[in-house]
Amino acid sequence: MIRTTVFLFLIGLLVAPNAKAASSNYPLKDAEVDLGDKASLYRGAQTFMDSCASCHGAKMMRFGRIGEDLGLSEQQLAVLMPDEFSKPGDVIESNMPAEYAQETFGVVPPDLTLSARVHGGDWMFTYLTTFYADPDTIWGVNNATFPNVGMPHVLSAEQGLLQPVYEGEGDERRLVGLDSPEQPGTLSEDEFEEKMRDLTNFMVYMSEPAALLRAHYGPYVLAFLFIFTVVMYLLKKEIWRDIKH
Repeated sequence: MIRTTVFLFLIGLLVAPNAKAASSNYPLKDAEVDLGDKASLYRGAQTFMDSCASCHGAKMMRFGRIGEDLGLSEQQLAVLMPDEFSKPGDVIESNMPAEYAQETFGVVPPDLTLSARVHGGDWMFTYLTTFYADPDTIWGVNNATFPNVGMPHVLSAEQGLLQPVYEGEGDERRLVGLDSPEQPGTLSEDEFEEKMRDLTNFMVYMSEPAALLRAHYGPYVLAFLFIFTVVMYLLKKEIWRDIKH
């Protein structure tokens, strides 16, 4: 019951800042999520800690669980932790005080532990890659997947700022595409999308860590069921061999 309540609460935080978010018809990109690629998961975890944890927390995920699931060494795990005083048992917390976030953004940025499970990997990847210039908003940016999202584009230096392509005029104007940035970022388009795929991969893992265990044990379970079926079939044949119908 408690887990269900927390889950619904996080959904509310994600969608409450703008009800129009659900109305976006922008086509989703394929995130190519691969939970078996642990190198990608580790790179995504680094990006999350460097770029996302400044404002967002992930209070249902512990560093030790990440290290165990991804097979990280102590040195690799230390790279993810905020400082030398952090412990594997610590959860991922936002670096931004809630009071400052409320004053700056008008709302405390939501916890991201379950965000990929709420929206899906393709939505998350598309969201991360479709911020565009919009001088009419408070941060000067908008998002094709989450219209009027209440956050800045924190990765604009790496991506550059995409330029919107509109169709129609006035109230009928709608976004139909995105053009290349007027000033390129530090990463090429392919490099940025690869980085966001890694981040999406990590966030999908973080939203349901047990998926890694299912993927690991799945082949063994299927093999057991196959062998069990063969044994039961042979046993049935042996039992009924001398029985005449």
